[in-house]
Amino acid sequence: MVRYLRFITASCMLLPGLAFAQAPSAASPAAPTPAAAQPAMNAEERNELQVRTLEERVSDLKEKIFRTKARLMNLQEMVIGGDITTGAKAVLVHRNEMGSSFYLESVSYALDGAPVYSKVDVEGDLEKREEFEIFSGRVVPGNHQISVQMVYRGHGFGVFSYLEGYKFKVQSAYTFNAEPGKMNTIKVVGFEKGGLTAELKDRPAIRYDVDVQREESARRANPAEGTGK
Repeated sequence: MVRYLRFITASCMLLPGLAFAQAPSAASPAAPTPAAAQPAMNAEERNELQVRTLEERVSDLKEKIFRTKARLMNLQEMVIGGDITTGAKAVLVHRNEMGSSFYLESVSYALDGAPVYSKVDVEGDLEKREEFEIFSGRVVPGNHQISVQMVYRGHGFGVFSYLEGYKFKVQSAYTFNAEPGKMNTIKVVGFEKGGLTAELKDRPAIRYDVDVQREESARRANPAEGTGK
């Protein structure tokens, strides 16, 4: 009996040990492995990236040019859109008085920043025209600026043959005041200044011959203009 009780006691002492036996632990999640390093771009991929960057820049420049043209068109409408009854009129005339040593290759005119005329000589169709009108229209009263650029090519012969190939760019600006009810005729003249004593490179110049009349007087002097013929 005593031995039986000892056996039971020993068994009870062993049973709690079974409860504390550790169950096999679940496998802990593996630590994330570092991402593989991105391979360096090859030459073709770099070229494609550069092309895409250039295309974006070109697109941006086109948009800026479009906005600039729109602003210039609005400005031109403001300049030319004066009231017929209270506004003024401007007439711009190109005149060539340069000597034979200079050949006119191109001209460009702008009124208050808005281009109004541009021409490149083709077989003498610019150089051989002594005088012609480049703009005629109504303008709002007030100050207006004419911007001019003329490009000449040296036309030498004899002792001046060295002039061949030389180019002379002449830039100028002129501000006039357009009064209501008056017509401003501005003749833009390319001429040689300084005479024979001046160096050839300093001779090309631009002057402005201005004539202001009341529009009624101008229409009487030129009836065809008043009728639009």
